[in-house]
Parts: sequence; C-alpha cells; structure tokens
Amino acid sequence: MPAVRLASCAAASTSASGGGKVGARGCSGARGAGLASRGAIRARPRGRSVAVGAAGGAAGTGDASSQGVENVVIVGSGPAGLTAAIYSGRANLKPWVFEGFQKGGVPGGQLMTTTEVENFPGFPEGITGPDLMDRMRKQAERWGAELVMEDVEEVDLGVRPFVVRSAEREVRAHSIIVAMGATARRLGLPREHEFWSRGISACAICDGGSPLFKGKELAVVGGGDTAVEEACYLTKYASHVHLLVRKDQMRASKAMQDRVLGHAQVTVHFCTEPVDVVADAKGQMSGVAVRDTRSGEEREVAVRGLFYGIGHTPNSGLFRGQLDMDDAGYISVKEGGTQTSVEGVFSAGDIHDIEWRQAITAAGSGCMAAISAERYLAASGLLQEFHQEDPSLDATHEAAKKAAAAEAADAASQPAAENADTFDPTQVRHRGQFALRKLYHESDRLIAVLYTAPTCGPCRRLKPNLDKVLDEYGDAVHFVEIDIDEDPDIAEAAGVMGTPCVQFFQTKQRVAVLSGVKMKKDYREIIDQHVQAKVEAA
Repeated sequence: MPAVRLASCAAASTSASGGGKVGARGCSGARGAGLASRGAIRARPRGRSVAVGAAGGAAGTGDASSQGVENVVIVGSGPAGLTAAIYSGRANLKPWVFEGFQKGGVPGGQLMTTTEVENFPGFPEGITGPDLMDRMRKQAERWGAELVMEDVEEVDLGVRPFVVRSAEREVRAHSIIVAMGATARRLGLPREHEFWSRGISACAICDGGSPLFKGKELAVVGGGDTAVEEACYLTKYASHVHLLVRKDQMRASKAMQDRVLGHAQVTVHFCTEPVDVVADAKGQMSGVAVRDTRSGEEREVAVRGLFYGIGHTPNSGLFRGQLDMDDAGYISVKEGGTQTSVEGVFSAGDIHDIEWRQAITAAGSGCMAAISAERYLAASGLLQEFHQEDPSLDATHEAAKKAAAAEAADAASQPAAENADTFDPTQVRHRGQFALRKLYHESDRLIAVLYTAPTCGPCRRLKPNLDKVLDEYGDAVHFVEIDIDEDPDIAEAAGVMGTPCVQFFQTKQRVAVLSGVKMKKDYREIIDQHVQAKVEAA
C-alpha cells in the first residue's frame, strides 16, 4: 500500500482563472480514484498529514494547506453537510465544516429535534435523529473533516479563492458546499413573541418534557409528517393533544396519518387555523383562539402549549445577491445536479430541495455535491490531496473501534444523582436535586446548572462545549446537571420551559439564564463577570 496517492487528474488540469469545465473528460478517473475505490485510502486521525498537489509532489505537512487555501468549505452539518464531509474526506480533500450554531437551528440540522427516524436505510428498528447525526459526525471526523461549531457570518463569492468568515476565523477555499438547510416557520400570531418559549415552541422534542406541559392538554399546528410526529410524541407527556390542520386533509405520509388518526390521545381538527394565544389572569397561556377556515367561525381550544410543525424556510440569506434563487429563497441549481450559478459553489440538501426534503435525499445530494466539488477542483488544477503518513487502514479501524468503545463506556457510566451518602462538596461536577439544594444553600462559588432531557438533541451539542468552558475555571465554579425527567419539581420551580437551559446562581440568587445552545464566549462572559466580582470583593 503506497504511503501517498498522487492526484489523479493532473493531466486534465486547467488554470483557475480559465475555469475549466466541471466534469471534463480528462477527469473521468477522478471518481474512481478519488471517491469510489477507497481500498487504499486511510482514515486520517488527528495528527500529521501530507498534502499532495496536482503535480503529484508533496506540498507540505500540517493541518492546513501550504498555500493557506482549503480545497472545500462546507457550510452546514445536517445530513447533507455531513455526507458531503464524509465523501470529501474520503477523497483526501480535508474539508472544513462550519457546523453552525444559532443561525438556522442547532448543529446537526432538523434531525437533532426528531425522535424516531424509521425510514433511513440500515436501521430496521429505527434510530433517533440525534443518534443518527452523532454517527454521521463521527464518520466525517474519522475521514479527516475539520469541524468547527461556529456560525458563518459572511461569504464573499466575488473573489477567488472564496472567503468564508465566522466570528472566530477567516478561511479561504477553492470551492464551497452550501448545506445550511432550513428553519422552522412561525405563524406570526399577535402574541407569538410574548409567549415564545412560554407556551409556544417549534420543537416538541426539546420542550415537550417541560414541567409546564406535563399532564396538560397541548396543541400542534400543521398537517405534514413533522406535525403528526410531534403530536404523537407529545402524548408521552400531555393528557391530550389537539392537531390543528389548516386544510381539509393532511400532507403527511399514509403511515403517519394512520398512526395519528388511530391514536386515542389525539384529536385532529381539520380546516382549523390558530388566530392568537389566550392567556389567563396570571398571564400564563390558557388556550388558542382558532378559526374555521370554511365558515370563519372562531372558538377557543383550551391548551397550555402550542407547537409548530408548519414547514421551513431555507437558510439562504447569507447568499442572497450572490447566488441565484427562487422567490421563496431556495437556491437554484442546474437540473439534476448541485452546481449553483457560481462555478465552484455547490448546493446540498433542503436549501435547494423544494420537493422531496427527506433526510435520505439530503444525504444523497451531499454525496453529489462532494463528487462535483472534487471534479471541479481536479479539472481546474486546484486539487490538493491530504494523506496520513501512517498507520495502516486496519490499525486505524482498530483505533476507531477502541475510541468508540471508550466513548460508549463513558456514556454508560454517567454518574447517578447524588444523595446524602454520596454528595461531596469538594467535587466540581454534580448531578441531581440533592446536590443542587446543598450547593445552593452552602456554596460560596458560582453555580452553573444545566437542565437537560434524555431526548434533547441540542443538549448533546451543548454539553461538550460547556464542559470545555468549565474546565478553564478549575474549582471556581460548581456544575450541576439536572435531568428534567428525573427532577421535574426542580425544573418547574426554576421556571424551565425547555432544554437545554443553563442557569447561574451565586449567594442564593439567580444571576443569569442562557436558554438553548450558545457560543462558548457567552458562558465565559457570565462566569468571568461573577468570578472576577468575587475576587475583587475579597
């Protein structure tokens, strides 16, 4: 097995400025050598890599191109983005992946807020959305993708190489794969903003287990698979669920329709649209005012929560004015492909898919975009391959298996909630309400409390980042994790409306709250403020 593989399309290269035709005949071998025949490609664990330029010579070593220009940047980390990362990594392109953060939803895409995925091939028993995305992410990392949990704030397609900027870095790249997906739509009800996260939510998986909703009647608006799935999921917590379908029929698949129509805890209201939120004397949500779309008659449905499942809007605003798109904001691609209106920029997934919008089709288009990007780079004479100098593929597989086993062991050994016999105030990390109560009354340190739920996909993305931040402060901060399923009373007393949520306490006062997944600097700012204040007071 050779240590490095030479670029397969050097003979077919054309100048970057000339913009050689994508998929030129001279690159017909690119897919066979670069993407399909992977017996000789090594997984690239973190470490030293060798870059091989189009002429076949080693271009240097390290984590970045010797020219300071990446082969490909992928914007987005849903099924499309991570599949593109897997294929690009296996093509030795060492892709950069901006996973996103707050703009356009949680890293990992819409599947991070989905329960059982039953139609993704290879999982006969089904798999949860977060589990599926975790596997895709690990696979992308195994093949050398560099993933950063940051929002892209600016892309300049008017220069070559392209420039991609986040708050933390600027990256230049010869090609870009746009896989930013779509964001859940809102209804625009008069009091929507007032009750957002206080009764209205776009994520049943994240917020359904909140004490605010347990044992109460809830409503879901929508008629597609997302709305039907959320309605069925919420029956785990709600006493009853009302599915508000604005038309006279559902758009959901037949299997999903049969499931919801036959569910004893769900009532389906056809031709019914929400008009506004109704509140009680305490200012809490007590119902939804709805209108019959046929007769115009209005009435009130008594519910404590309203969940949206009404479709999505493509997250294409970053490229408005730079890429061709339709009136709804979906990026335009050449028929049957992923090429956008700018050569070297490819689209994958829901950001251009106006018809299918499935996880499997998004993954398929991510594969297409990666292959198209590799062909473009090779045809333009821009492709630079990265190889791990060693070890063998078998050894790499064995190392990956050991790492996965160790991670599984860590997950299985999550500490149990502490009690009077096991609580140790000298420790930094704690779990459960007993520890929280003791620290709240007795600790003089800042206390960071993370509220999570077993099915919360965003919680999985937050916890590693929050752990890294807390490690920076040693024993200056106490950390307590509260599972809202295990300790619903604590979560309710704290006013937690959804997960993840981080609350900070000091000297029996709540000093800050951060809901959802935030950037590391947001947590640092709060900790710095209160830890420094304590030092100055002393």
